Amino acid sequence: MRNNTNLSPIKNTKPIALYDSEQVYAMEQAWFAEGYDSFGLMKQAAWQMTRQIEQIYERKTVSASHSTNTNVYHRSAHPRRASIWVGKGNNGGDGWLIAHYLQQAGWQVEVMTVGFSENDFVIDDQPVTSKNPSDKDSDSGNITDATKALQIALASSCHYQRFEDIVSHDDADKINLPADIYIDALFGIGLDRAPKGIYELAINTFNSLTQQNNALPIAVDIPSGLVASTGEVFERIAIQADVTLCLIARKFGLHIKDGTDYSGDIVDIPLIPYQMALQQTASNHTIPEKNASQAFTPVATLLTAAHSMKPRRQNSYKGSYGHVLIIGGNRVDGSQGMGGAAILSAASTMATGAGKITVACHENFHGSLLTSLPDAMTINLHDANGVKGLIKQASVVAIGMGLGRDEKANALFINYVQAAIENEKSIVIDADGLYHLASLHMGNHELITELRKYSTNHRVCLTPHSGEAARLLDQKISKIESNRLQAIKQCAATYGGDWVLKGAGSLVLEQEKGGENVYVCNVGNAGMATAGMGDVLSGVTAGLLAQQDLSAEARSLHQAVLIHGFAGDVLVSQANNNTNTLLVGQRGLQAQDMPAAIRHVMQLMIV
Repeated sequence: MRNNTNLSPIKNTKPIALYDSEQVYAMEQAWFAEGYDSFGLMKQAAWQMTRQIEQIYERKTVSASHSTNTNVYHRSAHPRRASIWVGKGNNGGDGWLIAHYLQQAGWQVEVMTVGFSENDFVIDDQPVTSKNPSDKDSDSGNITDATKALQIALASSCHYQRFEDIVSHDDADKINLPADIYIDALFGIGLDRAPKGIYELAINTFNSLTQQNNALPIAVDIPSGLVASTGEVFERIAIQADVTLCLIARKFGLHIKDGTDYSGDIVDIPLIPYQMALQQTASNHTIPEKNASQAFTPVATLLTAAHSMKPRRQNSYKGSYGHVLIIGGNRVDGSQGMGGAAILSAASTMATGAGKITVACHENFHGSLLTSLPDAMTINLHDANGVKGLIKQASVVAIGMGLGRDEKANALFINYVQAAIENEKSIVIDADGLYHLASLHMGNHELITELRKYSTNHRVCLTPHSGEAARLLDQKISKIESNRLQAIKQCAATYGGDWVLKGAGSLVLEQEKGGENVYVCNVGNAGMATAGMGDVLSGVTAGLLAQQDLSAEARSLHQAVLIHGFAGDVLVSQANNNTNTLLVGQRGLQAQDMPAAIRHVMQLMIV
């Protein structure tokens, strides 16, 4: 569930550190190494989640009531009902304790167990006491934290059913377990494969029941079936949550790839001051210092707000804001060519605020370009001397949008990129430019080494989607998608420069002296999955780079991705109903709609 009602690019939201599952385990290890109790932490987590669940449900109930009667709020006559689905791990332990606390708060609770045998519910006379995490070996006579949680819930008479018993008597699609909220506590952050067998059936049944009963699905820590470190869902088998209660630290996988579709709204429940624990345990050598350092450093940073910009000086002219040269829009023999790619990129460059622009495209497209962009200049793409002369004059060279993929286009790419390097220009490479770059790498061309060296002291931005990244790395697309973070790091290591790996939760990697920063840009929508959107992004990137009056942050690649995403959101948001503009909607969104929205977003960013 994505909420794009707040479309201001300037919001009071701080960047959020994102971590993978191994780092979260290290944080917990550091906390326990300080002598803190693991079961105590589980109880605290369950209590805080219970409070959040009640507040979330209350807000939903009030909202539903107001939608039918804005003056009167009627509390439901029936007791609040919660269906809590638990697995056998610590995530399931959280679920048992949530059931216990909700029942104490007056809820009607039904626990649905998955993967349990009948013997798992036999409560012995052993008291429920806290143990350290190292005391969780059931063979040694100690019980796990999850078992302690189960015993507490059963001791307080929480009602439970085994999912296996239900499906042995009825077809899964005939099961009806009415509830107001369904809580997913099946799997935690350790899952790295598709749930199978009874677990797959349970997840599908959970999703069906929430829809059937118009109920609120809430995930504990992470939706079961979603991989915390990569954002991957295998075979579309995962809990479809409206809310995810995220424990300890924010997980990277919640914000990229499938995580954007399955996580819903995310509520942080930090629980422990893990950075203090890591510092202390590292200094005491309780855990290796390297492990503490790795756990400290997030794998990425989530961005939901763009950098503001100052108004322009009155005493300025077009040269104050840079000259962008767009190189693309070729016409290859036997085709009508890709003139539109260069036009879209150029229009977006101008909408972003570049002072002037020249488009080097096939001469057959000059008329079309000047009709749509009369304030642009043109030159024949194949006039090598003329284009190289303009490269000397330009502030930024953006190359590849509709350039073509034949041998002539490859020669032009090499020639013009080398000229940009020789003249120390900022470079943006996209589309067919990335195709040629991959070919040059396969052939061990000297330009790859030259470009990588050049990017250490000059701005080079490369903007592939997963298919282009796969070719750049000579891998299958499925491998890129299975670990997008690893892929973007490998691209940067191979070619140098700053990178965006486009997609759901676009990743941006920016090189800095002494290291690199990775960002997840949490903007944009599925309506932007249409032809030409990449050309628009390359134009926004080039337009920002050209404007030397902007701060370094406001000219960054992640800023370009944020502006691009916000512009797409402006065009599909219901917020537009209160204006005189026409709501485009996701299914009708086209790349040619974007320049007007980009201009709007740029104006909103001025403070």
